[in-house]
Amino acid sequence: MAKLLVKLQRYFRRKPVRFFSLLALYLAAGSLVFLHSGFAGEPTVTGSQRGPGAGEGPGLPYLGVMQLSRGFKAAVTMPEGGRRHGRWFKSTSKEPAERGKAGDYGSTRSRALRARSGREKEEERARYIGCYVDNTRRRTLRGVSFFDYKKMTVFRCQDNCAERGYLYAGLEFGAECYCGHKVQASNASESECNMECKGERSNVCGGANRLSIYRLELAQESARRYGSAIFRGCFRQPDNVSLALPVSQLMPNMSVDKCVDFCTEKEYPLSALAGTACRCGFPTTLFTLHEREDEQLCAQKCAGEEFESCGTAEYLLVYQTQVQDNRCMDRRFLPTRAKQLVALASFPGAGNTWARHLIELATGFYTGSYYFDGSLYNKGFKGERDHWRSGRTICIKTHESGQKEIESFDAAILLIRNPYKALMAEFNRKYGGHIGFAAHAHWKGKEWPEFVANYAPWWATHTLDWLRYGKKVLVVHFEDLKRDLFVQLQRMVGLLGITACQDRLLCVEGQKDGNFKRSGLRKLEYDPYTPEMRKVISGYIKTVDTALKLRNLSGVPEDYYPR
Repeated sequence: MAKLLVKLQRYFRRKPVRFFSLLALYLAAGSLVFLHSGFAGEPTVTGSQRGPGAGEGPGLPYLGVMQLSRGFKAAVTMPEGGRRHGRWFKSTSKEPAERGKAGDYGSTRSRALRARSGREKEEERARYIGCYVDNTRRRTLRGVSFFDYKKMTVFRCQDNCAERGYLYAGLEFGAECYCGHKVQASNASESECNMECKGERSNVCGGANRLSIYRLELAQESARRYGSAIFRGCFRQPDNVSLALPVSQLMPNMSVDKCVDFCTEKEYPLSALAGTACRCGFPTTLFTLHEREDEQLCAQKCAGEEFESCGTAEYLLVYQTQVQDNRCMDRRFLPTRAKQLVALASFPGAGNTWARHLIELATGFYTGSYYFDGSLYNKGFKGERDHWRSGRTICIKTHESGQKEIESFDAAILLIRNPYKALMAEFNRKYGGHIGFAAHAHWKGKEWPEFVANYAPWWATHTLDWLRYGKKVLVVHFEDLKRDLFVQLQRMVGLLGITACQDRLLCVEGQKDGNFKRSGLRKLEYDPYTPEMRKVISGYIKTVDTALKLRNLSGVPEDYYPR
């Protein structure tokens, strides 16, 4: 055998071309085998092959007897059809003749129905307002535009317009997206918006010179913007306007840009348009920005820009400029050791880092942490490096649960968030960082079901443990904090033993997002929760709701329960 190998070696040394030819043939053969296995398709999981738990949620009674172990397993099922192929590879359930009768691909009525179902899915991030006439000479939406003749979807258009601060997103010709602050056109018949999106056959993206227009509902998820300025709303002019907004200037050719630029140059964070007068100032007790009026009261056209509103002498249209309000930016360690250890306790993904940011701005003192996160320290959370028992910080971030850990604190702010939102937020943090997002492969892979199976029970046990073992626990719902930051922050600061300065709290409202608020604009285009997951999580929600009410506290907000 050794002699044969030596002879082959000598042979290929004399004729290296033949050696490399044989090597190339070997690699080519391997590639063909690999490609063949890739095209062979994926195995289908039949009913008999599934595990015993497939398609069934574990029975979870939700009061005192409910099992809350963190180790339960969720069954992962695959669609019965196995791998989904395009129309050329796999026939649909209807024969061609039946499809023609039903009008699956040619019927205007069918497209309208598909459009309506698609619009219902978009309601959380945008509201469909109708089909409008568009004109190339005088566009209906006059902001930015972009085209994609292969992959355009309704979500992609909305997301791009929202990221640029526009209020409306419109789709045309199935592939063109237009953004704008106002709709300047007449309505068209719904049947005229009948072109399928290039990247989403189940939805409609306008028609020929017809725009399917959505109003972007950004009030809940992020601030509405106009260029670099943030829209704050329409407000009645304060009684002492010269004190509330001390700097003003008349502008015969008034526009939003001119007033915002003027107040930015004067270094004021608020820009208020009052017809032809531009006023600048700070949010104070004289002008709190808490009592918003109907925007129609401020809908007087600007003298210098006919498609913008500039308010009136009685009702001011207010924008927040890029000037930072420094009245609440100073922070330091406590001058003397804290008399009590206060926990800022929450389940991961419930907004703990954001709450720390708000508390530091409202009190002027650093917050600490039960852990150490270098990225948070580098972003300005200087209390991150201190030991949690140092007594130099105003409160301590913790995700811990269990009697021993909880009883080591003298008081606690318990932050509770909708579990559906909290689980997704923590999953994004785990796979994408503090303000990043998990990749599509993580949501579709085994990571997401396993994550929900392990973390969903913990969401309930975390709250129940703090209610049971915690001393002097103040419950704050994340949703209430977003909805009414001023009042909820007053409650939190009160527990910390700090007298809240109202002007400082008003300053916090203008700086509330900070560096660790994940953008609400990038959302999944599908619901990652299966019916089995929702059944389990709903049981946990009912348990927590009951526990809160037994302690004479308000139960969980209604939006915790899926509609």
